[in-house]
Amino acid sequence: MHAPTDIRELTEIVIEAAATGERLEIRGGGGKAAFGCDREDASVLDMRGFASIIDYDPAELTLLAGAGAPLAEIQKLVAAQGQMLAFEPWDQAALFGGSAGAGTIGGALAASASGPRRLSRGGARDHLLGFEAVSGRGERFSAGGNVVKNVTGFDLSKLVCGSWGRLAALTQVTVKVLPAPRAIESFALDGLSPELAQAALNAAMKSQAEVAAAAFAPGAKSLTVFRLEGVEPSIRARATLLTGLLEPFGKLRPMETLDAGAFWSSIRDVAALTSASILWRLHVPPSRGAAVAQALCGAETNWLMDWAGGLVWIAGLDDAALVRDAAARAGGHATLVRAPAAVRASVPALQPASAGVARVERAVRAAFDPAGVFETGRFLDMSRAD
Repeated sequence: MHAPTDIRELTEIVIEAAATGERLEIRGGGGKAAFGCDREDASVLDMRGFASIIDYDPAELTLLAGAGAPLAEIQKLVAAQGQMLAFEPWDQAALFGGSAGAGTIGGALAASASGPRRLSRGGARDHLLGFEAVSGRGERFSAGGNVVKNVTGFDLSKLVCGSWGRLAALTQVTVKVLPAPRAIESFALDGLSPELAQAALNAAMKSQAEVAAAAFAPGAKSLTVFRLEGVEPSIRARATLLTGLLEPFGKLRPMETLDAGAFWSSIRDVAALTSASILWRLHVPPSRGAAVAQALCGAETNWLMDWAGGLVWIAGLDDAALVRDAAARAGGHATLVRAPAAVRASVPALQPASAGVARVERAVRAAFDPAGVFETGRFLDMSRAD
């Protein structure tokens, strides 16, 4: 294991790895280490030495931190100033048996871990303003800036989000923070079928109610829940609008604060499905979420739906071709989040790209990492020759 504490040490480690053929697995808190197939011949590159919060300017809505800074610490810091990480990153600890709160800001961005508020505030990549990193060449580079306006290199920042550490080792990140809403209220429709729930979600999202988050939990006592945020007079007005709009689907009731908080935490962290041995995450067009889930699961309730139908979690299905074909036919893709080691050894975690897209992806990775230092075999599509 390597545990650099400054960028000089990191560049030396990467340069040496490129020269010797060593593979490096970038790791922060380790909460997502079980994602993808097992890696036996890669050395862990522990980035927790880059854990400082370097600069936080609440007035400018920006925060500069080491990529290894604990996510929980950052969230506590900005919350004390009435602000938030608006992409609402989720904690994967329960899914992978890790320690709650151990995740890092770099890990959240590398995995593009966005929660329910992505529906209204955008995903992780929309909040990364800039970064500093070391490529697989052992070269230190940076992109973007540290202010919300006039940011350059923004496309490169978007490229790094969701890259899972395959392009470079992040050392510093600059993220945009936003004021936390003064008030949050949630409203529920009880007992809807998946089809009716999807119709209700579609209607709400097309309205002027400015829904901040919308999700569905199936079952005999199903819940279709809408979250409104802002100042109280605005929430009251929008709730009245939403109540009238959704009257054909039933009575929209306000949820108690504690119940609503528990519901959104469970949706964000997939709490209802954490015991499943196999878990899929499907990104599909929002209007297709319930139909895809019903086609795959029938009357079963081993699924959840977030982002007004754009994100579907499905547990227990071991037919990868079936799941991925359903997602693709709906215009989306499916990610294998968790499975036994034997399954992960043969089924890629990420949905295989088309031949053309795969060529572009390999070319991009080769530009950042020509020696394949960060190609650990995690995703079963290594581009370097052994």
